[in-house]
Amino acid sequence: MVSAALITNTPTPDTPFKYGLEVRKFHPAKALENQTVVKDLYPGVVVNSVIGADAVGIVESKGTASVEEGERVLLCPSVNWDSNPAGPEGAFRILGLLPSPGTFAETINIDSKEVFPCPAHLSTAQAAALPLAGLTAYRALFTKCQVQKGYNVLVTGIGGGVALFALQFALAAGANVFVTSSSPEKIEAAKKLGAEGGINYKDPNAIEDLKDQLNGRLINAVVDGSGGDLFAKLPEVMAQGGIITTYGDTASPNGVIFDRNLWARNCELKGTAMGSRAEFAQMLEFVDQHKVKPVVSHSFKGLTQTNLDKCISILQNGQQMGKVVIEM
Repeated sequence: MVSAALITNTPTPDTPFKYGLEVRKFHPAKALENQTVVKDLYPGVVVNSVIGADAVGIVESKGTASVEEGERVLLCPSVNWDSNPAGPEGAFRILGLLPSPGTFAETINIDSKEVFPCPAHLSTAQAAALPLAGLTAYRALFTKCQVQKGYNVLVTGIGGGVALFALQFALAAGANVFVTSSSPEKIEAAKKLGAEGGINYKDPNAIEDLKDQLNGRLINAVVDGSGGDLFAKLPEVMAQGGIITTYGDTASPNGVIFDRNLWARNCELKGTAMGSRAEFAQMLEFVDQHKVKPVVSHSFKGLTQTNLDKCISILQNGQQMGKVVIEM
């Protein structure tokens, strides 16, 4: 985790891929991994790293890219992962982790194959919020959990970027979605977005509350970024053959336990980390087709030290309901 980040001046890349109206956003699991690596989760981040894996911007010099100069584009945050659904084909990297450049800058030079046209219906802030969390949620839901219309889906830790995209994508696919949070306000916000129900995971009767809301139904898929005590009670609501996909360093540091109560129901426990370039393209097509609009919790004008500090504080204190964006 990162406790601080510092804005400095650095040289312009030799072959610039410039973002004229840049939006640099903080992703809860990534933007807190910068200058002071408290938990040492990402060894590719050291002092003087340019952080950030998400951005939307304007092409200044297109090289061999299929996009045009002046076009608004998004960057795939996964590097060296083409299309293999099992995992990266090469030495996997993430934008913002050395040696890959970060996006919290005025200019970034990046391989043209990582550049994609931005869905036209998105505002600049919404577009900036999409790439990493959207990709992670898409892969968790559709590649891993194989969510279909009519599925009952549980999304834990609503309020974070991946969880909110999982909610929005599952709803767009025709699933029934239930959420967890320790914040009643976040549960109500999720219901306004379309969630059928939600439970406070700190409530000792949370799983019984979920059973009441399910009204005899069972959960087909869980997208979990929390872990914790509730995980051990999931077998009580899981359907035969249900799939649990867990992601991210926001999950419980103690991990999760896959015991007989899950395998006896033929359930599967899967892990997922971001996604491939092919899945990124599929995610953008899905967002465009269903006109999904990312939820932006906070937006700040200008990449200043004050705004940077505000963003980190919001994320460290869990105050966000959606993405935190800096517009340049």
